Parts: sequence; C-alpha cells; structure tokens
Amino acid sequence: MPVTAKLHYLRIAPRKVRLVADLIRGKSTRDAQTILNFTTKKAARSLLKLLNSAIANAKNNLKLEEVNLFISKIEVNEGPKLKRSRPRARGQAYAIQKKTSHINLVLEVKKHDT
Repeated sequence: MPVTAKLHYLRIAPRKVRLVADLIRGKSTRDAQTILNFTTKKAARSLLKLLNSAIANAKNNLKLEEVNLFISKIEVNEGPKLKRSRPRARGQAYAIQKKTSHINLVLEVKKHDT
C-alpha cells in the first residue's frame, strides 16, 4: 500500500529541487536519509523533512516498518511564481520571477522474493 507525503509552495526553483530528488529516487528510506544528510544543496533539508514525514505516516497510520520501505515515486512540479520587479536605468523595471515547487513523495513496501 503506497504512503504519500506532499510539500507545496517550497521557495526553491523546481529545476534545483529535481537535482536532489534524482539522487534518492528508487532508494530505500535509510539510504535516502543518509544521502540527504550529506548533500550540500539547500533543497536536501526540505526533502529530508518530507521523507521523515512520509516515514512517520507509514509507521503511525499503516503500522509499517521503516526498514521495508523504499521511495517508489518522487515528483517535483512547478508551483506559482512570485512576480517582482527590479529597478533599472532610465526609470525602467525588469521582471523577476521567484519560482516555487510542489513535491509529491510516494513510499511503498519492498517485495521480498521467496
């Protein structure tokens, strides 16, 4: 049974978050936590919090063991952009787009071969 956790409106551009998400896609939860702890990107901290939230959901809601879980799907989508402007020469203004991300994380139980 899949366990999901979502993070909306993260104030980091989706392109930068995807770099970190690609590191942990398909890994076990323990491996993913270790990778995120030692990754120096800003998005790693937010993804670690999201992963820990998904693990807590699995333990408390579905009574699953953390050891048996792996990241089956992690999806980083674009959220709304905050529109700002920067003053330039001769009274002009240049547009600045501050991008946001939506992240969906799905954990599933490993299937053991018998």
